[in-house]
Amino acid sequence: MKQEKLIIHPKRPKGEDGYKTFSIRIADELVEKINAISAQTGHSRNELIGIFLAYAVEHCSVAEN
Repeated sequence: MKQEKLIIHPKRPKGEDGYKTFSIRIADELVEKINAISAQTGHSRNELIGIFLAYAVEHCSVAEN
């Protein structure tokens, strides 16, 4: 029986996968709320924050002076 070869592709350097990593500072209350939603849904905090930010960006408008 002929075995197929395992092909391993070079790993892309961080920042070239379409995602960026950065830190934010948020209130403990907000962290607790995110943690509760995470526990209820099974989504990680990181996934939820991404979902929340994407929604906010698409539904936000900037007021003109």
